Parts: sequence; C-alpha cells; structure tokens
Amino acid sequence: MAALAMAERTDHAPSIVAALRALANAHEHLGDTRNALACTKRYLTIQEGITNATSATMANNAVLAAEFQRQQIADSVQVAAKRVRDATEAEATITRERTRRNVFLFVGLGLALFAAVVIAQRNRIRKEHGRSEELLLNILPQEVAQELKQKGEADARSIEEVTILFTDFKGFTAISEQLSARDLVDELNACFKAFDHIITSRGIEKIKTIGDAYMCAGGLHGQDRTTPVHVVMAALEMQDFMRERKTVRQAAGLPAFEMRVGIHTGSVVAGIVGVKKFQYDIWGDTVNIASRMESSGEVGQVNISYSTARLLRGTSGLRSIPRGPVEVKGKGAMEMWFVERA
Repeated sequence: MAALAMAERTDHAPSIVAALRALANAHEHLGDTRNALACTKRYLTIQEGITNATSATMANNAVLAAEFQRQQIADSVQVAAKRVRDATEAEATITRERTRRNVFLFVGLGLALFAAVVIAQRNRIRKEHGRSEELLLNILPQEVAQELKQKGEADARSIEEVTILFTDFKGFTAISEQLSARDLVDELNACFKAFDHIITSRGIEKIKTIGDAYMCAGGLHGQDRTTPVHVVMAALEMQDFMRERKTVRQAAGLPAFEMRVGIHTGSVVAGIVGVKKFQYDIWGDTVNIASRMESSGEVGQVNISYSTARLLRGTSGLRSIPRGPVEVKGKGAMEMWFVERA
C-alpha cells in the first residue's frame, strides 16, 4: 500500500500500474478475491490509458513524421524548381549575351567589310584620278591643264621669248626601208623616249611629234619658264644620245639614224586646238624659223638663229661658231651659228 501511495503522489502511471498489480497478487494470495479483483480492474484501466496514450503519441509522431517528410519533399521540390529556374535564367542570360556578342560581331564584320570596300573604292578612285591627271599632264602644260579643269576651256596666250627646238632624222625614208614596221616604230620610240627624259629634266615642254620630227619649247611657263640655255643644253644631250646609239646599233649590224637640230627664239601664240583628241600647240613665225634652222643645219650639229645666239652670249660652258648668212627658203639669207660645249 505504501508503494501505491508513493506512486499516486508522483502520478507516474507505470509505477501505479506496477503497485496495483502487486496488490492484486497479494490480495489473491490472501484469498481476498474482492480486493484482488478491484486492484486488477484498476490497473487494467490505467494500463489501457497508458496504451491509448502511447498509441496516440505514436500516431501523433507518425503524423508529425509524415508532415516533416512532406515538408522536406516540398522543400526539395521548391529547391529543385528554384535550381531549374536559376539554370533556365542563366541559360537565357548566356543566350542573350551570345546573341548580343554575335550581333556585335556581325555588325563589326559588316562595318569592317564596308570600310574595306570604301577604302578600296577610294584608293581606286584616287588611282584613276592620278592616271587621269598624269594623262592630262602628258598632253598639256600644268597651268593649261589646271585652267582647263577649272573653266572647261583654256584661253590662247601670247608669249614672248619662247625657244623652240626641232629635230629631224637624216635619210629617214631610206633607213625605214631597211627595217620592219615594228622595228622602225621601236627605234623611233626609243629615241623619242630618250628625248622626253632629257627635256623633262630641264623643264622643257614637249609640243608634238610629226612623223620622225620632234618639237619642244622652253619658256612657256611664265616666271618658271626655261631659258634658251636649257634648250640648247638639251639639244646637245640629244645629239650625244644619237651618237652613242649609232655606235651601239652599228656594232650590232643595224642601221642607225643621224639627226639635225634647229633652235630659234621668239614670240608665239599658245593654246589648245580641236575638240576631240585636242592638242596643245604653238603658232607664229618663230615656229617656222625654228623649222628652217633644223632643215638648214647639219647632221650631229645644233644649229641656232641669231636671236638665240644673242641670248647665249656670255654663257660659260658653251661656244657659238658663226656660219655666216645662210639662204633660207621664204626668208632669204639668215645668220646662223653652230653651238657646242666649250
């Protein structure tokens, strides 16, 4: 009874059940059936309560465990969903960046290609312009070409003290019969190219070629115009070239040209003639006299008129040899000089 009283004070159900079971056994040994039955009923009732409480607790725990598991599953689903969303967003971001990069790349390539095309086109235009300028300057003096570009035309000008040079090959017809057409043109071209180089280096303007004749003039460019000395020196260089070429060609067993040169100084009118294949040319009696100086000269010599010889007086490095009066067709007797290096 003391154990039961102590268990009831602590209200510890298992202890109470143990004490009642012990009392029931004790009463049964004593033959006290009524108290044994009462103790038995009581501990069975308490035991059933404990069992029910335990079952409820287990059930509650099971519910809690199920809820926890469900929450874990839900959390896992949310985490997985978030990861999927994050991965999707990351993939979308990468795709956008890749697209933007590709757009920039294509735009950059397009701009680079466009720039390359523009630069190439500009270079082509510049080259074509350069060729046009070069071609124009091969036909016209620079200031005349500039005037033509600006105005669409060039005014004729009267120019004082222009020195005109004419060349002509002796026996051209006879030599041309010994050469093929191609060889004849090649030989003329070689000579005239050399003449072009000589006069260009001295600022002399080429006027034209007429068959085997070559015509150029100095003093056409205003303040920068060349002097008679430049033209005479160019003529001497031309004769030097012809002598050297004759030596080379004769050594090769080929016919060679010999040349006369005539020079005269005077006033001319200069301008452009024609519309198609226009040409810069000069006119005046000075041109006719220069031509007569050439035809009245001798092979290998540079024949000059009085007006040119007068302008050469006092020039170091040059010597004028008087020829006296020489009869000239249409002009009568004219004083002439051969000029050579001193």
